[in-house]
Amino acid sequence: MRITGMFTGSLLAGVLLLGTAGSAVADETPTPTGSSSDSSGSSDSAAAPTEAGTSFRTATAFRPGQRATADGSSGDYLYWVFPADAGQRPTVTAKVTLPESAAARKGATTWQVDVYDGLRRRQPCVYGARTKALAADARTVELRCTLRTVRAWAEPWSNDPLPGSYYVRLTVLNAQEVDLGLPVRAEIEAATPDKGGSSAVGGRLTVPLTPGRTTVAAADDGDGTATGGDSGPGDGARPAASGVEPEGGWSSGRWTDRWIWTVAGGVLGTLAGIAGYTLARPSRRPVGPRGV
Repeated sequence: MRITGMFTGSLLAGVLLLGTAGSAVADETPTPTGSSSDSSGSSDSAAAPTEAGTSFRTATAFRPGQRATADGSSGDYLYWVFPADAGQRPTVTAKVTLPESAAARKGATTWQVDVYDGLRRRQPCVYGARTKALAADARTVELRCTLRTVRAWAEPWSNDPLPGSYYVRLTVLNAQEVDLGLPVRAEIEAATPDKGGSSAVGGRLTVPLTPGRTTVAAADDGDGTATGGDSGPGDGARPAASGVEPEGGWSSGRWTDRWIWTVAGGVLGTLAGIAGYTLARPSRRPVGPRGV
């Protein structure tokens, strides 16, 4: 009876600890920000940018969940930047639409979307098609690129995605020269769902890989073109690639739910060992005098 009571008590303690760990995971795991299912998506969409940069330094910042748009010309390099935190798996979707006036193109064109991390290393797509051909009689093409899960820490020699800013570059490939310069409209979206648990790793990145604050002059040179370059405040300059971060801040360095499950597993293993020893140990009955 005593042995059964001890085993039952150990089992109940383990179940209680497991339940506490589960509630702690729900409390400690940061809520994914910027996903397309965010309740504030309508306000984010209203504030989404309507232009794109032409280089890494002038990339236009937007948040996951927003739909950034830009008007440009085929042959331009269009750049955007968005934040991605540890434990998230970014997915970038791009849509290119040509007006009806561009329907009489001479040949097919190929569009490509590339995603770079804060160190400007191009990250491979594990899902989706980042390159697609647009037929000569078609007007719309959609691209999609899903990256690997962002890690909180990685070796210097690795190409693992790290927390920080992620650049999106959209451009056309192998277009005929006569088709360059046609007007296009681009739409960019990014989703950063939180993978958590199995994707969490130990370690900590001291500073997220984000660009510094720079400004781009928007003054007219007199010939109808705006000048680009660093400029001081008050010169008609606008911030570019200013290190946008998630709404809830960066979570790099926080405790992940893997720590909680590791501790819970260790405690449960200890309780199971104690219960097993209690059941398997020999009984110590008093022995009478020899020969009795």
